[in-house]
Amino acid sequence: MIVWINGASGAGKTSAANELIDLIPNSTFYDPELIGRGLRHLLPQKKLAEVADLQDLPIWRRLVVDTAAALLAELPGVLVVPMTLLRQEHRDEIFGGLASRRIPVRHVLLAPDETILRRRMAGRAEFADDPEQDGRARQGAYEHLRHYRAALDWITQDAHLIDTGTLTPRATAERIAEALRTGVAKDCGIVQTPEPRGETVASGVLLFDERDRVLLVDPTYKPGWEFPGGVVESGEAPARAGTREVAEELGLHLGTAPELLVVDWEAPKPPGYGGLRFLFDGGLLRGEDASRLLLPGEELRGWRFVTEEEAASLLPPTRYERLRWALRARERSVVLNLEAGVPVGGQPTGGDFRP
Repeated sequence: MIVWINGASGAGKTSAANELIDLIPNSTFYDPELIGRGLRHLLPQKKLAEVADLQDLPIWRRLVVDTAAALLAELPGVLVVPMTLLRQEHRDEIFGGLASRRIPVRHVLLAPDETILRRRMAGRAEFADDPEQDGRARQGAYEHLRHYRAALDWITQDAHLIDTGTLTPRATAERIAEALRTGVAKDCGIVQTPEPRGETVASGVLLFDERDRVLLVDPTYKPGWEFPGGVVESGEAPARAGTREVAEELGLHLGTAPELLVVDWEAPKPPGYGGLRFLFDGGLLRGEDASRLLLPGEELRGWRFVTEEEAASLLPPTRYERLRWALRARERSVVLNLEAGVPVGGQPTGGDFRP
């Protein structure tokens, strides 16, 4: 299990975490800040300069999850992780990656009053001998508070809140330990299927509204949008898998089997294994039916109908290319065989059949 202690800078995460490992048997302190420090030495400056925050690097988020899993394999028990996460998509990706490894997460937010946070920030003297650098540091700290305020809406939906304004680090740790013991701090609801150990087969279903826009869903456990669908289970037909996933994800039961649009072979790209990807035409979803869609809150955050152009900014590039060819196949009532998003086997790729 992981106890993830979230909060703004100055909330007391690290000091509370150090106290907490004394209260929880078989617990280990794990600070993802060490991942960032290592990346500063491993990555070229050109790559580091692309982001203002190392959390924006996909490699940081991946290594945070992989390191946590490796630590728990070596040291079974509880990992106590003091780390600020203020972007929901980062939380989703990290917690979803942990969920895929069957590692439960208890999310705790240390939330003293903002006036206390400001006072603690103002009391820091990291750059007392350099007024200009000290001013930049303070400005950055107050900008951090602005992002923290903006993130409170989603953080408070699944995190157990503890007001640390008047608490010592030890008292804060005792509050966390009690919340864990009594079950008040519950497992984070994000779920994810286990990570594949080899190539997979997956089925997606395209559903359309009266304006011929396609429906996309927003998973809680990873960044970016997706088609309704998922991995084909052992012994399951791809079309059947697509209809099952639509029913599970949207509460929508398709009356007829969806028609195949494309089969795409996705090349392995570490850490992914690739495999076959099917896209089916699920047909028209009328407004009254769309209004009754039921999303599993632990898996999907939302849904929307989008144009092909709008999908370009929501879908990862490989899935967007697959969508473009699926739409062309639908227009011409054909089935396309793709490899890495490109038609093969003598199928038309130019002229009047461009994606």
